[in-house]
Amino acid sequence: MEDFGKVAAATAALRYVSNNMVIGLGSGSTANIFIEKLANRVKSEKMKIRCVATSISSKELGTKYGLNVVELDSVDTIDITIDGADEVDDDLNGIKGGGAALFYEKIVAKASDKNIWIVDSSKQSAKLGSFKLPIEVLPIGSAHVYRYLDTELGLHPTYRKNKDESLLTTDSNNFIIDVDISNVSDLYDLSNKLIKHVGIVEHGLFLDICDTLIVGDAPIQIKHRKN
Repeated sequence: MEDFGKVAAATAALRYVSNNMVIGLGSGSTANIFIEKLANRVKSEKMKIRCVATSISSKELGTKYGLNVVELDSVDTIDITIDGADEVDDDLNGIKGGGAALFYEKIVAKASDKNIWIVDSSKQSAKLGSFKLPIEVLPIGSAHVYRYLDTELGLHPTYRKNKDESLLTTDSNNFIIDVDISNVSDLYDLSNKLIKHVGIVEHGLFLDICDTLIVGDAPIQIKHRKN
């Protein structure tokens, strides 16, 4: 049985979709529910929309359900992207990348006029850090990046692995290193340090990106970013 909170949030997000939009399709379990519900609405209302996927899996799922999934570079802008999050704080900042799609997710988010996150209430935190922060790194030199994260930043890194203990690779054929940011006080400073370090492709800190948060609860909670 699907989780009530995820279904409720995904259903509520449909109200933000209108005809002729370009929609960013997020990745993960809650986003997958939204993709199916979006496809059902598009079919029943004969809507004309185009979709841009944040991962290979979301592209495949959208195509399976009959959505018109196009490449990011074929559109000038994305009207809204509807995606999940692994953890989100009171300021609507979040951690994403539990599904290893953070690089594509951030590219699509940055190309979007509006970003809506759909989560269940378990994903809310007063302070980010209960969920490990994913960092996507190039395979070449990844051991050096690992040491930087460990010895210089003290983030207790671990390589993300598959069930067979091989290193997980992303859609871009990079590695994921997960780190502990529970003791980090300045996330903006950390974000700058990470993105400037050679070998790091992207990190899962999504700061000042989410515009609207939909929390699947009873009743539904809708929160907007404070400008």
